[in-house]
Amino acid sequence: MDAPTYSPKQVAEMLGVPLKSLTPTLEQDSYTGAEVWALREKLGLFPVPLGRRKQLFLNFKGGTGKTSLSTSYAWRLAELGYTVLIIDLDSQGHATKCLGFEGEDFDQTLLNVLVRKAPLSDVIQKTSLPNLDFVPSNLTMSTVDLALMPMAGREFKLRNALKEVEGRYDVIVFDAPPSFGLLNLNALMAANDLFVPVLADFLSFHGLKLLFETVQGLDEDLNHVLDHVFIVVNSFNATFRLAKEALEALQTHYPEFLLPTIIRQCTKFAQAASEGRPIFVADPSSKGATDIESLIQHVLPRLRAGAAPGSDTGAQQAG
Repeated sequence: MDAPTYSPKQVAEMLGVPLKSLTPTLEQDSYTGAEVWALREKLGLFPVPLGRRKQLFLNFKGGTGKTSLSTSYAWRLAELGYTVLIIDLDSQGHATKCLGFEGEDFDQTLLNVLVRKAPLSDVIQKTSLPNLDFVPSNLTMSTVDLALMPMAGREFKLRNALKEVEGRYDVIVFDAPPSFGLLNLNALMAANDLFVPVLADFLSFHGLKLLFETVQGLDEDLNHVLDHVFIVVNSFNATFRLAKEALEALQTHYPEFLLPTIIRQCTKFAQAASEGRPIFVADPSSKGATDIESLIQHVLPRLRAGAAPGSDTGAQQAG
């Protein structure tokens, strides 16, 4: 994926200030991600801290658009000035691909960290945004669950591995495969927040029930309580009667978890993911980008409200 460039108007939006106030500073027609970051540092325009979040995108049901959602969400957080790490947990490497890379091009994955005890910092890779890093995945990750099985403290391997680097990032995003196993249990035990992408169909309800039973078990058996659980309706088509009925059922049964933002069905969103580009790179004016931006603006105040007073952002440590 070619490094994206931004217009002065986009730069002002990312920095959170009116374009007029930046006019004397903006001397170019376009800016790379690195140039935007340098400008952010020069002006001291960093976002309000979130308190070091670890966020898991997971649904036991496949086909919910989880990976395209999680990678575009993480990309936009980075554009807004947060330091972000994406960890690809799926052996298919879809999150890696959505960032413009091929998993097979990397010799090390999270397997090397959890099983072979390599430092997590050895596996982290850079993207074209200086404050967005990722841990790639490929087919070697398919053996992780089996390798973890005989280990002592196997549920906490990921949480412990993160201690080395978590102070460098405002947000760590896990993109998980649609299954339940030791790797996803590790991610649940490491996470503060859980995002559950669902489709507006009644098949999603079975997966939700199983997932919520699992989350309840974390509290009862492993003494781990998630700070937030967000259900995100993805790829919604309001012209389908069944979709409307499924949405009403979600609003009835999960009102405290269901986010008000709905991600509408968007052809450009799906196309961008297949091309290895976040939607904010492929088409920042599309319905998909607009809806994810709205989702972020609903979520951030809730995350900021729970951040420790005086906690500092890790943004200045990027690069």
